[in-house]
Amino acid sequence: MEAIFQIENRCPNMRISVKEAAGLLDISEKTIYRWVAQGKIPCCQINDQYRFNRAELLEWATAQRIPVSPRILEEPAEEGPLPRLEEALRAGGIFYRVAGNDKESVLKNIVEIMPLPDDVDRDFLFQVLISRESVGSTGMGGGIAIPHVRNPIVMHIPRPMVSLCFLEKPVEFGAIDGKPVHTLFTIVSPTIRAHLTLISRICFGLHKSPFVDAILREALRDEILLLARELDEKVVRESDTGRGGRA
Repeated sequence: MEAIFQIENRCPNMRISVKEAAGLLDISEKTIYRWVAQGKIPCCQINDQYRFNRAELLEWATAQRIPVSPRILEEPAEEGPLPRLEEALRAGGIFYRVAGNDKESVLKNIVEIMPLPDDVDRDFLFQVLISRESVGSTGMGGGIAIPHVRNPIVMHIPRPMVSLCFLEKPVEFGAIDGKPVHTLFTIVSPTIRAHLTLISRICFGLHKSPFVDAILREALRDEILLLARELDEKVVRESDTGRGGRA
């Protein structure tokens, strides 16, 4: 994927300026411009101005072993409470017997049925998901995968969503245990915080819980949502207990 995306409507979350990027990476603006010219640093050009995605910048800097300021991890104060898995599943939908003969066709079909806003470029999302898989499979083992964009902030959506898809037949996914995948949780989120929260909650729920039992037997939508709600409540309780609150 090219370092610079020239299409403006694909870059709604590219809000960091050259000056801000230089400050976050503790380098000169001149160095930023040189990297842009060389195609080394991921950025977007909007109205003759270069803009950077904070999540992409963080991932790129980490891969390049470039120290970053802790400010790069900050989220806006008005972001609000952490997303709930139940709400994300309601937003993204639960689908059964999704067709596909391989990883690419499965992801293509999932992107097509996701309830995304009309202005979201579905082909672009598919390409980003495929690009993420080329870096390393999102297959978690046990027949389950969690496809997600490599950089959380890619699509302009009003709220985070998780689309749970049960496949018509298992497909090879390059999972860590070598087993084919039959169930996918596809995550699309507008913020780093929501992205990491949802991945964490899904992984927590997939470890010896009523939630994963329901997933493995392809339970009905209402049961899955109920168990997702109970999972959310359990996470909150354990978090409060860890902070010294009441369980």
